[in-house]
Amino acid sequence: MSAPPSTTPDASSGALPRKPATIHDVAALSGVAASTVSRALSTPARVNFRTRARIEAAAAQLNYVPNAQAKALSSGRTKAVAVLVADITNPFYFDIIRGTQLQLKAAGYTQLLVDTEESDEVEVNTIEQLQNTADGVILTASRLSDDALAQVAAKMPLVTINRSVPGVPSVVLDTPTATNQALDHLISLGHSHIAYLGGPETSSSNIRRWEALTAAAKVRSVDVVRLGPFAPRTYAGAAAADALVHSGATAGIAFNDLLAIGMLQRLQARGVKVPEDISIVGCDDIFGADFCSPPLTTVTAPVEQAGRVAVTMLLSQIEPGRGLLPRSLSVLPTHLTIRGSTGPVRT
Repeated sequence: MSAPPSTTPDASSGALPRKPATIHDVAALSGVAASTVSRALSTPARVNFRTRARIEAAAAQLNYVPNAQAKALSSGRTKAVAVLVADITNPFYFDIIRGTQLQLKAAGYTQLLVDTEESDEVEVNTIEQLQNTADGVILTASRLSDDALAQVAAKMPLVTINRSVPGVPSVVLDTPTATNQALDHLISLGHSHIAYLGGPETSSSNIRRWEALTAAAKVRSVDVVRLGPFAPRTYAGAAAADALVHSGATAGIAFNDLLAIGMLQRLQARGVKVPEDISIVGCDDIFGADFCSPPLTTVTAPVEQAGRVAVTMLLSQIEPGRGLLPRSLSVLPTHLTIRGSTGPVRT
């Protein structure tokens, strides 16, 4: 049996410290091939007990630390999953991030979080860079085209949240149904002229909500107009509020809560009372929606659950042997939470 690497003085004696032990050092000390050491440390069941014990003792004696990158290359897995969000400052994504983080941690994976800045260019460039560093990707509110998403899904495990594309596993929050609940709520309060304050034109959620609203308004014989598009951020609320007032509508349904909160601030500054003069409905029920003045009526969704479900769907692709049932689509229900920002139409 070969001798272990020679020990050199440490830095305190004025010399360079000993180099870290390698897998070849462990192999030399235990008298086996480096490939046997690799098997013993990564998949112990594949090596007999006595040989494994000898290798483990040699590794301990040499303070050998396996190279995680090398292990990933040999297994073909990095045990990391990338989660891409459109805007990390938007509180809507906080619960998604929490859900994915907890579910990945329980499965032994690391989460790589990326803010794509509402940019399809940043999104596609990030995905290209991640192909060798992540086992899979979860995209939230993707701005990529259907064809681009299908191409990504063909190259690596992928799950989208709030974006349904044929052939791409997706988790969808059913906000159009709750948006129609908001419409019925406003109609019950006497509103017949209602505006939808739209979000980004490339947003799938924005398109689905508007289509649902127009269909429902036609059945209910009420007037619904579309204003925007507006950035899904608080600062855009001022322009949205001014457009709502100018439209003559008595109620507005905003693309998301950030936009709705900005509208509340602008309407208050203009002396327009909510809900006495105009009713406002948001979407997402983010943290702080119930702290507004007045508290915001909004669409509530199981956002953290969406993150957890997305991870489960992704792991069924990455590790088919885990026994997870593959799913192509998971639709999660939503509902309207009524607070103080909506009230009877002024007569």
